[in-house]
Amino acid sequence: MNQEYFHSLRRLAVFAGMSDHSLHMLVFNAQLIERAPHASFYEEGQQGDCFYVLLEGAVELSLPSPRGNVLLTRMYEGDCFGEMSLLDLMPRSTNATAINDSFALEIDRKSLHSLFNHDLEQYAIIMMNMGREVSRRMRVTEKRVIERAKPAPYINMT
Repeated sequence: MNQEYFHSLRRLAVFAGMSDHSLHMLVFNAQLIERAPHASFYEEGQQGDCFYVLLEGAVELSLPSPRGNVLLTRMYEGDCFGEMSLLDLMPRSTNATAINDSFALEIDRKSLHSLFNHDLEQYAIIMMNMGREVSRRMRVTEKRVIERAKPAPYINMT
């Protein structure tokens, strides 16, 4: 792997605090995934056995609704997505669709399990980093919901 490429991964939030050896382990086993515009990385309801680190391009996360897909957020270079299914062992909760030509590292559950067996502390670090990313996105979503919510009508009960 190119040293410059490795150092750019090191700067990503999901890999913060990881040792070079552990990061090499994960990246060595990762697959490079390419998606054309409008192609799916995954769909809501599918079982999730991997997460993605977006290296190039952009991805929309959306939820299906009776009136079409509802955009939740957009992911850009350096963002990770799909990690919720690894954290809670539930099916995918969103659709992830490429906006333009997109390239991502696909890191699967098997690679994380190997890290768990090799170095429990490093495994804990990446799991905490993924949890922080999910939490950060949840806080942004909460703010957006509050901004769009209409205040409840005031009812004087006296």
